[in-house]
Amino acid sequence: MGQGLSLLICGTAITCQYLAERKVETPMLQSFMNYALLLLTYTTTLSFRKGDGNILHILKTKWWKYLLVGISDVEANYAVVKAYQFTTLTSIQLLDCFVIPVLMVLSWIFLKTRFKLVHYVGVAVCLLGVGAMVGADLIAGRDQGSSSDILLGDGLVLISATLYAVSNVCQEYTVKNLGRVEFLGMIGLFGTIISGIQLSILEYSALTQISWNWEIILLFGAYTVCMFLLYSCMPVVVRLTSATAVNLSLLTADLFSLFCGLFLFHYTFDSPKTLTFPQFSGLYIVSFVVITVGFITFNTVPTVLPAARPEHEDEGSPNSSASRDAAVTQ
Repeated sequence: MGQGLSLLICGTAITCQYLAERKVETPMLQSFMNYALLLLTYTTTLSFRKGDGNILHILKTKWWKYLLVGISDVEANYAVVKAYQFTTLTSIQLLDCFVIPVLMVLSWIFLKTRFKLVHYVGVAVCLLGVGAMVGADLIAGRDQGSSSDILLGDGLVLISATLYAVSNVCQEYTVKNLGRVEFLGMIGLFGTIISGIQLSILEYSALTQISWNWEIILLFGAYTVCMFLLYSCMPVVVRLTSATAVNLSLLTADLFSLFCGLFLFHYTFDSPKTLTFPQFSGLYIVSFVVITVGFITFNTVPTVLPAARPEHEDEGSPNSSASRDAAVTQ
């Protein structure tokens, strides 16, 4: 299931590439459309529920907690996109892995998750796979991107990774104790508000310059569908495993994007000196295998977790116990 999430991320990367080729670079608009679809689907569902599961009760008791989660999620997405303007692809791939140790620390502190030696070994193997992927990028000439202000770009990646870790820990706690629909409904609500405000401030000019046609509309639609499915399915996988395990499986997303690029964007095995596109290196295959081995190693032994409360709302019951007043982030 984790690799299915990687394929969805691959789908967002491909649609972004096609939009960029058409001079459309509106990351906040794309985020807004995803959050708006989450709002229409899950926030609306919460509004029809009764008792503690109703959106009004949730907002009265926990609005500020979900506001913080929404800010973390929106700004994590925005920071990593902005980082591409200042630093290189290699730096982003390496520093984005920072989310995993931060996630493990936050899980240990707030979720009381206890990791064993095999889990640390699995993480180390996955990171070795990322190293092989970065090495393949350097050999193939994929280290594109601006380096006008590397420190700023690297800092944005680290900020993004930290915010992603915060959002993922909150997601794991919420879906295992309060329910998937509640988490997605609140993310949809606050994400729409926050991204809408940023969209009106940062991308109004870019929106007016878009030459709308059916291709661009379809690309926006495809991106939104991929992101909506990613957000909708990820809590299911997190509930079955953990946020750390999910993020390890997502390390293969860049590789899936590259494999698709072989067919869609004409990456080749030829010398990059004579081509516009980067060459393909066998290290990419090695990287995929190593990351997969690390992920399997991590999941051979389950992490030690405190008992989760029943997921009331996702099983059809509109009323939950007093446990709904528990904090989203402990």
